[in-house]
Amino acid sequence: MDAVAAFLDAEFMAFIWRWLHVLSGVMWIGLLWYFNFVQIPNMGKIPDEQKPAISKVIAPAALWWFRWAAMATIVTGLILATYTGYIVDALALGLNGGGPQVTAIGFGMWMGIIMWFNVWFIIWPNQKRALGIVEADAGSKAASARTAMLFSRTNTMLSIPMLFAMVSAQNWSY
Repeated sequence: MDAVAAFLDAEFMAFIWRWLHVLSGVMWIGLLWYFNFVQIPNMGKIPDEQKPAISKVIAPAALWWFRWAAMATIVTGLILATYTGYIVDALALGLNGGGPQVTAIGFGMWMGIIMWFNVWFIIWPNQKRALGIVEADAGSKAASARTAMLFSRTNTMLSIPMLFAMVSAQNWSY
């Protein structure tokens, strides 16, 4: 087998897509947990004069990586599922075949899709208002900050069964 054929080998390509999926997922969930276990609980301890550094520099940069890691995780996961041929069965939660491994990966995929939706369509629009990236009055900023925090906490809770499903699907023995 020549080098090009080896590179395009289905198992090797599945490995590459899985590696990119895991790498982007680590970035996404790592930032999610940073926000919920480090930044949010400690914001009250930061002196007021130092808070603009968080809201104007650190949070926007972290949120950029956060949302694009979410996008990369979903895209690489869907490509992997398509490339390896289990996307339809997984999205149907194994109800049309595939066994417990496909059900587990499907459950993880749906948790990830819900979390991705929350990031792009609820957390990020609310964070833009809360951080003053888009104009909003003080009441709207406070309400948006709370909404973003609640959905971020929801994603943190969803990340636990999602990770369990993804890992268990990869380690299922028949």
